[in-house]
This record gives sequence, structure tokens and C-alpha cells, in this order.
Amino acid sequence: MKETFYITTPIYYPSNKFTLGNCYTTVICDAVARFNRNLGKDVMFLTGTDEHGQKISLSAAKQGKTEKEYLDEMIADAKALWKMLDISYDKFIRTTDDYHEKSVQKIFRTLYEKGYIYKDKYQGLYCTPCESFWTQSQLVDGKCPDCGREVNLQEEEAYFFKLSEFGDKLLKLYKDQPDFLLPTSRVNEMVNNFIKPGLEDLCVSRTSVKWGIPVDFDPKHTIYVWVDALTNYINALGYNSEDDSNFRKYWPADVHMIGKEIVRFHAIIWPAILMALDLPLPKRLFGHGWMLFGGDKLSKSKETGKKECLDPRKLIPLYSADAIRYILLREIPFGSDGNYSTEGFLTRFNSDLSNNYGNLVSRTLSMLKKYFGSTLPTADGKDDERATELKNAIKEEKEKVFKYMQDFDVSKSLISIFNIFSQANRYIELSEPWAIAKDPAREQELKNVMRNLLESIRIGTLLLNAFLPCCTQKVLDALGITNIEEAFTQLDNFYALKDGMIIEPLPILFPRLDINAETEKLYTMA
Repeated sequence: MKETFYITTPIYYPSNKFTLGNCYTTVICDAVARFNRNLGKDVMFLTGTDEHGQKISLSAAKQGKTEKEYLDEMIADAKALWKMLDISYDKFIRTTDDYHEKSVQKIFRTLYEKGYIYKDKYQGLYCTPCESFWTQSQLVDGKCPDCGREVNLQEEEAYFFKLSEFGDKLLKLYKDQPDFLLPTSRVNEMVNNFIKPGLEDLCVSRTSVKWGIPVDFDPKHTIYVWVDALTNYINALGYNSEDDSNFRKYWPADVHMIGKEIVRFHAIIWPAILMALDLPLPKRLFGHGWMLFGGDKLSKSKETGKKECLDPRKLIPLYSADAIRYILLREIPFGSDGNYSTEGFLTRFNSDLSNNYGNLVSRTLSMLKKYFGSTLPTADGKDDERATELKNAIKEEKEKVFKYMQDFDVSKSLISIFNIFSQANRYIELSEPWAIAKDPAREQELKNVMRNLLESIRIGTLLLNAFLPCCTQKVLDALGITNIEEAFTQLDNFYALKDGMIIEPLPILFPRLDINAETEKLYTMA
């Protein structure tokens, strides 16, 4: 039986205005999911949409549509974008799905019957866009600390979840499982900013909001986002349903991948709900950083004063989904924020994708055709100093990739993968196959050089496949690799390609760009 791997994105507020930054969590999850599939694991990759709440009703009303009409259009648009980005999710959950709504009602009732939910009156400062209540001390300049908008004082009858009872249990969780929440800086935020000051009981129902899941034993109450949205991770697996085989198979999740702005909900509220339900906790939470534009969350370059083109729907047709995936995955360091600029994107496109990887593949296959009629030669295993250095470097970088991917550090993984290509390009320059080819007596030496280059491309491309699936598939097809999972088992075998196979040249993977012309075009499009 295959080892399972369950990875989730947070469920998104439906929108047709996703920017590059909005796509990051889904792209990183896709890369991690694909990498684990390539390792031979049985992967479940979940994403979806959070569709209840006041802001959905208000947005639908503004367009003269019912909530369902409005949502169906948004979800179709989101799925189209994920298709453009080659997102390979296994399950897409909508919180308006019948099975989810039924399970949420059962979970709410269970928590109520176990004494973790009670009825009272709530008065608090409420941010409608974020659907969050805040205390006065949590406000920043009198406004919502998350989005910076105005908050309103609201009072109504509500049900509360006894979050205040879980402070000590959460502290014990962080102590006993230091890798539960990554990076570790997020743990300090949760402990010092929320738990130590004292957790307050959590409002989990509304009477003033009707678009949502009703409490089945008190229908004037609508179940609030925490019990609704957060429980999608188990409901998507069939929890509380007649067929809970996927829940038993995949839960607990291996990782919830989330943006740092919602770590509080996933690292405090979600574990507390699971503890109250006597369910296992996810193995890890990873709170990644943001993609910043011009050094902040704005979309205008501080250097030029011009707006950046941040619309993936415009960028993908121009530069490919792989290029957009690469800039997202490469530019955000482990757990930190990453900066994006048009010039930076185009420069990295040329340096990494075009010059390093694309040029390596192109020149190698062209030399193979020129010197051996595109037929893969047989190496004699006699390595010179340059070949030994190349193989050792590839082995070292490959081991780093596996280590980094255990911690979901995709940025460093990509650095190591592209170091493999850099080493192969260096090997070409040091070996000078064009010079070797002039001497018939050195034919076996030329065969060794070409074989070493093609095997380097194979190993690097297999490792890169999870991150850039489209271009790498073209290269793997050319190399005769049809089963990536099986090919992954041959990563430690340097000579895994078949002697005598035909490897034809490929069209240019990433045509080199005129940065000045492309920059002007993108600023015009923004």
C-alpha cells in the first residue's frame, strides 16, 4: 500500500480578480503535491472556496444576482485560472456543497452537546470584509488589523465556542511538537500575541447574517465562519458521511499550507475545535510569507512609479504557466516575504529559464544531433576530473532538494535544481566537446561528455517536473521517460537512459526576451 500524503490550501473567498500574490499558496501546494506523487505517494491535494457570509450577499446584491448565481460564476472563473496554472488538485470543495453543510451542522451540534458551545450575547467590533470580531486593543489606529478598514460596533445573541479553555493545551502542543507550526517564528506570534494575554471565547453564530448554514436546532442562528470554513479539511474527506473511507485514509493532514495572515485561525482555533471533537490534529501547519510588490503590498513600482502587471491571466499567455509558477516559487524565501517587480521577473526569465535550463537542453540536443545523429552514445564509465566533479555536484544538490522539500522550502529546492543545470553548463565549457569532436581518436571521450550531459539533464528535469510541469514534460518525452514515478526510483543511477535511443532536438523552451521592450509592454497592460 502506498504511503499517503494530504496537503491543503485554505479555501478562498471567490473572486475573478486574483493577482500573482493570490495564486502563491495554490501553486506551492501543487508543487509539493506533484513532488510527493513523483515519489510514489498516494496524494490528496485539496483546495476550494469559502462561500458563506455577509460580504458574499452584499457582492451578489450589487450585481443583481442571487448568491448562488454570483458564486457559480466566480468558481468557474477560479477553476479556469487553476487550469491555466496547471494546478493538479484532487478535490475542490465549496462550502455550499450539501455534504459539507450537513457535516457542519453535525459538528456544531456535537460541540454543543459536549458543552463546548453555549448561547450568550455578543458585543464587539466587527470587520465585514474580513468577517472578524476584534477587541479594542487589537485594532490598529482604530481599524481592522488585517485589512485596515473601518469596524462597526455590533451586538446580537450568539453561540460561543469555549476557546478560553484551550490555552494550556495549545501551549503544550507547541512544546511537544515543535515542528507543528512552521516557521518557528509563527509560534512566538501565537504564544505572545494571543495565548499568553488570554484567549477569549469565540463567537460561532450570527443572527444578523442569513447567507450561511443554519444551526439545525436553532434555525434563526447562522453558523459562523470558524466552524463552517475550517472544518472543510475533514468534510472534504467524507467526515460525518456514510462513506468516510477517505477520512480514515488521509486524515490527519500532512500539511495545511496557509498565508501568515490566517495563521491565528489555523494554529489556535482549528486545533481547539479538533481537540474538542477528539480528532487527531494535522501534522504540520506552514505559514508562508507574502509576495510584495515594490517592497510592500501595493502594485506600483517605487522605482518607476508605474503600475506592475499582476494579472496572471495576462501574463500566462505571454510567458507560459511555467514561467509564472517559477517566479512565484523562486522569489518567496522559506517563511519570509518575497519581492516582485516586472524587471526582476523578466531578468530571472532570461537568466534562469532561458539561459540556464533552456539553453542547456537546446545546445546539448543540438550537439547530440550534430555529433551522433541524435543517437544516445554509450559511456565507458571512465570519468575524468571534470566528470567526477559534475557527478558529485549533482549528487549533493539532489540530496539538498529532498531535504528542503521535507520542510516545504520550494525556493531553496529550485536553487539546488538550477545549480545542477549550472554545473552541466560549466561542464560543457570546461570539456569543450566542439574541440574534442575534431579529433577522431577522442570519440569515446566525446561519447562520455554527451552522455554525462544528457543524464544531468534527466536528473535535473525529473526534480524540476513538480515545479514546472509543462516544459519538463516536453524534455522527459524527448528522453523517452513515460513513467515519472518509476524514473524517480532511478535518480541515484547516473546512467539510466537507454543506450542507442534517439533523442531529437526540441523547440526552444524559453525564448530570450528583450527586457526593455517587455517591460514597457507590461507597464502598458497594467
